[in-house]
Amino acid sequence: MEIALVGFRRESLEHLQHTGSFKARGAFNTLIRGPVPEAGVVAASGGNHGAAVAFAAARLGIPAQIFVPELAGASKIALIERTGASLTVVPGQYADALEAALAYEARTGAMQVHAYDAPATVAGQGTLAREWEAQGLAAGTVLIAVGGGGLIGGSLAWWQGARKVVAVEPETSCSLHAALAAGRVVDVEVSGVAANALGSRRCGDICFGLAQELRVPSVLVTDAAIVEAQRLLWREARLLVEPAGATALAALLSGAYVPGPGEKVAVLLCGANPVIEPFSD
Repeated sequence: MEIALVGFRRESLEHLQHTGSFKARGAFNTLIRGPVPEAGVVAASGGNHGAAVAFAAARLGIPAQIFVPELAGASKIALIERTGASLTVVPGQYADALEAALAYEARTGAMQVHAYDAPATVAGQGTLAREWEAQGLAAGTVLIAVGGGGLIGGSLAWWQGARKVVAVEPETSCSLHAALAAGRVVDVEVSGVAANALGSRRCGDICFGLAQELRVPSVLVTDAAIVEAQRLLWREARLLVEPAGATALAALLSGAYVPGPGEKVAVLLCGANPVIEPFSD
């Protein structure tokens, strides 16, 4: 399939959001709802959520403790450090960072800001779909990359079936796909180029419930397809996105999702914090 990258609309470029991803929406929505304890907030993250919580907390004058795994990568770790939040890098994956964050919450009384499975987080991410709709979304189908499911959960909650939402995940990090196949939330192994953003061992209950109820189609893409989508975005449009941000587009490029005749499809670019430097070609 040949795809021409023309006519980008600002509302589909969520990688240009504060801290380089949609995550600022859920972070701010959670913190402004309050009240926040004196101990502040704590969050576990593959990187983007942590940066968003740290950014929102700094803007609101709230102490923040962020836990990320080593695989978050240097660029996301540096991004969090620049906010002034306290940061702890732990061995392992996102699940290990979450375990550390839960222990910190129990020890200090800080408020946990969950990355994807809390109502305030999901509602915040859903403001993206609300804005896209208000700004004239013409496509009947929207492709959204899935990690834990906060973004797609918020989008599904807003649209309630008014748009066809397609879940796109890497073959090596596919917690929602596995849950839909099993009929329940299950644990999966995670790896691959997008694991530091989409590498949740299990999807959120909120996301799963909505996806199951609304019969969301789920497709998988290879790491090679994700990297090719990154390269295409950089080469043709000078849009620098991380692997997770290119995952939805990879579904179109690879044929994992094939639109029907006359079907209008929108792709959301959701993250701009790659571990590697911009492509040279």
